[in-house]
Amino acid sequence: MAKPSKVSAVAELTDKFRGSSAAVVTEYRGLSMAQLTTLRRALGAGTTYTVAKNTLVKRAAQDAGVEGLDDLLIGPTAIAFVEGEPVDAAKALRDFAKDNKALVIKGGFMDGRPLSVDEVSRIADLDNREVLLAKIAGAMKGNLSKAAALFNAPATQVARLAAALVEKKTAEEAPAADAPAES
Repeated sequence: MAKPSKVSAVAELTDKFRGSSAAVVTEYRGLSMAQLTTLRRALGAGTTYTVAKNTLVKRAAQDAGVEGLDDLLIGPTAIAFVEGEPVDAAKALRDFAKDNKALVIKGGFMDGRPLSVDEVSRIADLDNREVLLAKIAGAMKGNLSKAAALFNAPATQVARLAAALVEKKTAEEAPAADAPAES
């Protein structure tokens, strides 16, 4: 019979798998508690960094319907459960791993499929949601400005044409008024 503490740990991990938009599996061997605390702070409020036994994680992943993580669950394992923006968490993990060689990113899980280390790195290279929205807004504003100029162009051309006709007419009338009348 399973121990109640293990059953509750599996249930908690299962809930984290179900409630997260992504999960990144890491090996933390060699990191001190101070370094783990720094990593947790770097990940932010939307990400939970959990150290767990591989057998419990495998059971929780199976219960949550997550497949493809069994190969990653070897050695000391910690999982970053991302509830918010996966890009921000991937960047934080990548940057921390650059500074602390003891942290090894093994892979992850997102949108119903496992992720390789390269895919996690590519996610970290993406712009976050706010930057992408700002870029889209800038592109839309530029297109709206072009459209406004395009719609305004015919009216501007008509005004210029009218001004040119007035100038031409006054230029033609002025020499006629200056010319002496023939008798």
